[in-house]
Amino acid sequence: MLLNDMKISVKITLIYAAILAVTLFIISAITGAGVYFGFYHQAEMELEISMDNAKRFTQNGMRLDKSVYEEDVLLPGVVMRVTDEAGNLVVDTDSHYPSISRVMMNLRAEKTLMASPKLSVAELKNFIIYYGKVEVIADQKYTMHFFKTVTSEKKFLRSLLWILFFTNIIGFVVALVAGFFISGRILEPITTFTALLQSVEISKLKERIPVINRRPDELTEMAEKFNLMMDRLEDGFKRQQQFVSDASHELRTPVTVILGYADLLDRWGKGDPKTLDEAITAIKGEAKGMQELIEKLLFLARADQKRQVVKKEKSDAGELLREVIKKFEIVSTHEVILDRCDSYETMLDPVLFKQMLRIFLENSEKYTPAGKKIGANFTVDGEFPQMILFDEGIGIKKEEQEKIFERFYRVDEERGKQKGGTGLGLSIAKWIAQEHNIEIKVESEENMGTKIILTFEKDDV
Repeated sequence: MLLNDMKISVKITLIYAAILAVTLFIISAITGAGVYFGFYHQAEMELEISMDNAKRFTQNGMRLDKSVYEEDVLLPGVVMRVTDEAGNLVVDTDSHYPSISRVMMNLRAEKTLMASPKLSVAELKNFIIYYGKVEVIADQKYTMHFFKTVTSEKKFLRSLLWILFFTNIIGFVVALVAGFFISGRILEPITTFTALLQSVEISKLKERIPVINRRPDELTEMAEKFNLMMDRLEDGFKRQQQFVSDASHELRTPVTVILGYADLLDRWGKGDPKTLDEAITAIKGEAKGMQELIEKLLFLARADQKRQVVKKEKSDAGELLREVIKKFEIVSTHEVILDRCDSYETMLDPVLFKQMLRIFLENSEKYTPAGKKIGANFTVDGEFPQMILFDEGIGIKKEEQEKIFERFYRVDEERGKQKGGTGLGLSIAKWIAQEHNIEIKVESEENMGTKIILTFEKDDV
């Protein structure tokens, strides 16, 4: 539970320090064992070689006397003493060395780790001696005693172990301090991120995590992703504010008109048939406009929340276009033409698809002068099926062509209101096109008409 309550930087530091401590301990243990084994193994090798040389020396018929010195039987540092059956000293290569009896009295009871079973270790007051013996028969039975001092190696090994111990402690402390510092620096974006999350409010959507080092690591990526998310949130919130503001503005006018005529009726219209008729007509018109606006707002709200139902089925896009054009021709005051309309079956929501076509055609109707043409054609000969809706209307300026799909945007504000538009139709049409993987392209020039080019994606063919 205590570890769970700690900060991530503290957890990382402690885990890192623990892993380092275990690693240092293992390395130190392996180093100490290696040095220990190396020292004793070297002494063993020198003793065993000297013992083998001495055995061969006697087997070749040589006498155990001063000739031992002359034949280089012993390796440097190895002392040999030979006793006969009676225990008398026959050969002594170092008279200053501790006596055999003294060495025998101070032998360790336990064998040295990983040492040869033929060798023993004697610990005297000021000496540590490696000891081994071999019995041979020449003119009589002899016992050869071999000695090798390892006192200095033992002291060095003890010093090495202490050095490793203190080095490990210092390394652990340094790692702990450095770990706190480094983990704090590494996790600085997370700290900033946490503080920023605590401070973020609607009024502080401009706050961002500073990304100083553009290194391709996880924390930098997290900071960049967070900043991108904040960009989208800020943009979305601005759009929402604009949307609410525009919707309120659009609703304010008809509500004001309705309230005005209601007040007019209340004061003078009850007994005046002309005023009554005018007021009722105006109220009905404004209410119808409000109903249309509210329906479109609800459609876009469902679309934004991904709750707008799209029921795709295998449909003939060409047949749907013919159906829409036929009905539109009946109600339109313009010359409506259908140049060419190929059949093309794909997955569509017939209701939404026809709604999209009607939006484009009704938009052309509003901005095309009387006597001009409105039409469509649909061809599937090229790489991608292409449906074109065209008119001979007033056209759209180049700089405004991208804006026409924004909500509540009107190229001509006053004229749009006079024509009864809400500025939401093209936004709905764009959403429907995106849901059907249809690309929209606008080609238009002022006073030269407009073309809406709908290109069907190949995957949907």
